[in-house]
Amino acid sequence: MVSRTASGQSQQTPTQTSTHKSASSYFQRWFANRAPRQDSVKLNLRNVYIFFSREGALFALLLIITFIAGINYANNLVLGLCFYLISIWVISFHLTFAHVMGLNVQLLEVTMAAAGEPVWVTLKISSESGKPRRQLSFRFDHSHMSKEEMAIQLGVSETVAGHPSRLLLPSLSGEQIIKLPVFTQCRGRLELPRLIISSVYPLGIMRAWSYVYFATPAWVYPAPIKFEWETQYAMAKDEEANQSMYATEGQNDFEQLDNYIEGQSLARVSWAHVARGQGMLTKHFADPIGRELRLDYADMPALQHEQKLSQMVFALQSLAQSPQAFQVILPDDGAGEIGQGDSFVKASLLRLAKVR
Repeated sequence: MVSRTASGQSQQTPTQTSTHKSASSYFQRWFANRAPRQDSVKLNLRNVYIFFSREGALFALLLIITFIAGINYANNLVLGLCFYLISIWVISFHLTFAHVMGLNVQLLEVTMAAAGEPVWVTLKISSESGKPRRQLSFRFDHSHMSKEEMAIQLGVSETVAGHPSRLLLPSLSGEQIIKLPVFTQCRGRLELPRLIISSVYPLGIMRAWSYVYFATPAWVYPAPIKFEWETQYAMAKDEEANQSMYATEGQNDFEQLDNYIEGQSLARVSWAHVARGQGMLTKHFADPIGRELRLDYADMPALQHEQKLSQMVFALQSLAQSPQAFQVILPDDGAGEIGQGDSFVKASLLRLAKVR
C-alpha cells in the first residue's frame, strides 16, 4: 500500500520498505556466494551479468510494440522493422558482454585513513584481448551513502563531481593502474565493499556488470582531536639525553659486535679479535637521541575511550616529522614501543586502529 503526504507525493509504507530491503539483501548474498573474496580475480561467465539498461528498457518496449502492431495489422513492414531492431539488440548484447568478460582485476594497495576520510584503493586492471575495452566504469558500492556525503569526504562539490566515487575508463588496452575511494564512518577494521565494474558500450541498450569482493581489509584510525600535549608528556629532559632509552647508529658509544660482511669498512673491524684468532668482527656504535616523549593512553586528558585515541592520533601526526624518538603506550600494549619517523608513525596509527 502507498500512502500520500500532504503535498501529494507518494510515500512507501514500512511493509514495502522492509520487503524491498529483504529482497535486496537476498540478491546481495546470492551475488556474494558466486564470487568469493580474493585479491586477484578474472571475470568469467560465473560472475559477469547482463541485462537491459534504463534506456534499453525503452528499447525493449519498442520491440514489443512493433511486434504486436505487426501481428495485429498483418503488416510485413512493421514486422521487418521489429526483426531489424531485434538483430541490433542481439549484436549489442554480444558486444557489451565481451567488453567486461575476461578482465583481470588485482588489488595492489589499501591506504589507511582517519575516520570520516576516504581510504584509497589501488587496483591493476588488465586485458588479455588484442582489442581495446571501451567505456568501463569502476566504483565501490556505497549504496548506504548519498552523493552529498561522498562529495564532502572528498572535499569536492557534488554538482561538479556528479558521482565522486566512479571512475570511467574510455579505453583499456593492456594494463592500467587506477585508484578509487572507499568512504569511512568509524574507526577499526573496514571490509571493502564490493567493486562494481560495468559497461553499456556500444549502444547503451544493454548493461554488462560484475561484482568483485576483495579479501584484504582497510584499517581506519581515529579522527584527530587537538589538545595541549608537548610539555606535558616529556619522558626525558635535555640534560638526561645521554641516558636515553633509544639510540641510533652513530660514532660515539660502542653498542655491539657483529660478523663482518664483505664490503663493510675495514676501519670498523675489531683487529684485536682477529689477532686472537676469533675471526673478523665488526664494531657497531650508537648515538643516543637527545629527548624522548611518551604518549601514554592513560595520560590523555579526555574521559571517553575513543576521544583518548583521537588525542593520541593528533600527537602522533605532530611528531611525524620530528627527529625526536617517542614512546607510544596503548591500553593493551604493556611497555609500548619506541621509535621515530614516518614509518613508526604509520605503524602506531595502525595499532590505534586495531585497539579494542
